[in-house]
Amino acid sequence: MPAPTTEIEPIETQSLKKLSNKSLKRALDLFAPVHGQFPPPDLEAKQIRLSHKMKVAYGGVEPVSQPPRQPDRSNEQTGTSNALALPGPEGSKSVQKGVTENALVVGPTLQPKGLNNIGPSGKSTTIIPATGSSSYQRNLSTAALMERIPSRWPRPEWHAPWKNYRVIQGHLGWVRSVAFDPSNEWFCTGSADRTIKIWDVATGVLKLTLTGHIEQVRGLAVSNRHTYMFSAGDDKQVKCWDLEQNKVIRSYHGHLSGVYCLALHPTLDVLLTGGRDSVCRVWDIRTKMQIFALTGHENTVCSVFTRPTDPQVVTGSHDTTIKFWDLRYGRTMATLTHHKKSVRAMTLHPKENAFASASADNTKKFSLPKGEFCHNMLSQQKTIINAMAVNEDGVMVTGGDNGSIWFWDWKSGHSFQQSETIVQPGSLESEAGIYAACYDQTGTRLVTCEADKTIKMWKEDENATPETHPINFKPPKEIRRF
Repeated sequence: MPAPTTEIEPIETQSLKKLSNKSLKRALDLFAPVHGQFPPPDLEAKQIRLSHKMKVAYGGVEPVSQPPRQPDRSNEQTGTSNALALPGPEGSKSVQKGVTENALVVGPTLQPKGLNNIGPSGKSTTIIPATGSSSYQRNLSTAALMERIPSRWPRPEWHAPWKNYRVIQGHLGWVRSVAFDPSNEWFCTGSADRTIKIWDVATGVLKLTLTGHIEQVRGLAVSNRHTYMFSAGDDKQVKCWDLEQNKVIRSYHGHLSGVYCLALHPTLDVLLTGGRDSVCRVWDIRTKMQIFALTGHENTVCSVFTRPTDPQVVTGSHDTTIKFWDLRYGRTMATLTHHKKSVRAMTLHPKENAFASASADNTKKFSLPKGEFCHNMLSQQKTIINAMAVNEDGVMVTGGDNGSIWFWDWKSGHSFQQSETIVQPGSLESEAGIYAACYDQTGTRLVTCEADKTIKMWKEDENATPETHPINFKPPKEIRRF
C-alpha cells in the first residue's frame, strides 16, 4: 500500500529589507544589554578611535606652537664662522663662545626673512645644536633644512638606433619562432605554414626547407653540443632533427595539447618544453624519456629559459606567475607574482645574473638566483608583448602585437628607440605583429618574425652619433614597485 504523500508547504518569499531587519533584530537580541533600544555610545572608545584617525592622517603635520624668536645681537660676535645660529626653545642654552658640542651643519640654504643683516649676503650655513629638543626642530621647515639630493637612478648608456636593412620573404603563414646556429652562419624559422626554413645570415638566401609538422611551429632551438635542431608545434609534437641527414630522428610524446615554447639546457642533454596543458616537461634527449613533468602553473606555459646553475629552469605562464624550478627534484623553488597579465616573453641576460619578463602591464627586471625584483622599465609599451631579446651590450628589444618594436637600455630601463614595423605590400595593417625576436651570436644583428609572413633583419645605424641622436632621458620621480 503506497505511503501517504505529504504536501510541502511553499516557502514565503521575503524582501531583502525584511531579511536584513530580521538579521538586525537577532543581533540586537544577542548583544544588546537592554532590549528595545540601542546601547548608549561609548565616549572613551570614540575618543580612542578619533585620536588614532588624527594620528594616522595628520601625524606628520604638527602645528607650530610658537614662532621662532629673534636671535640676540650678542650672538653675532660669538665665533669666527659666518654661520647663522638658530635659537632653541625657552630654557635651552644658547650657543656660546668656545662651546665644543656636536652640531649638525646643513647647507647651503636661503636666509629667512628678517635676518638679512646677520652674516654676509648670499649662502649661509645653518647650525642646529644637538641639545635642542624635538619641539625646537618641529618649528623649522623641513625643506629649509634638507639639501636637495640628486636622482640616484643610473643614467642610460648611449646606444646607436637600430634600422631595418633586410626583409626576407618565403613563408606562407605567420612566422612564429626563430633560432640561431652556434656557428652564426645560418638561422632557422618556424611558421604557421607548418614548415621550418633555414636561411643564410650573410645573404638572407633560403638554404633548406624542412617539413614534418602538421600544425604551426611555435618553438625552435639549435644545440651547441650536437648536430641537432629541436622543434615544437601546435600539433603536440616535439621533434629532434639531425642536421647531417636533414630528417627527424626522434619524437618526444607526452604533451596533451599544443607546445608553445622550447629551450635546451646549456650543459646537460636535457630538453624543456611548455604548452597549453599548463605543464613544463623535461625530456632526456637521447632516450626520449620524460624525466619530469613540472606541474604547478594554472594556465598555459608560454615562455621558458634555462641556465647552468640554480634555478636551472624558469617558466612564465598565462596565469601571470613566473616559477623557478629545482631540476634535481622537479619541484618549485619560488613563485614570482609581480605581473598582472600573462607573461608571454622572458629573456636572460648573457652576462649578468638577471632576467627580464614582459607582460601587457609592464616589463620587469629581476635578479638571480633569488628572483628579487629590481625595477620596472621606465615606459609602458601598452600592448601584448610576444617577443623579447637582449645582447651583451645591454640593448634589450621587445616586440608587440601591434607591430611596435622598442629598444631599451638594460641598466636604466630607458627606452631609447620606439619604432613601428612596416607590413609588406599586400598585407593588412592589422598584420603588423611581432611574434619572435632573436639576436645572432655576436649581438650585432637582430631577426624579428612577423605576422605579415616576413622575416626582418636589423642592425645599428653606423652613421649615428651621440650628437645626432642625443639621449632624451628624465629620471623617474617615483619608482613604481608593481
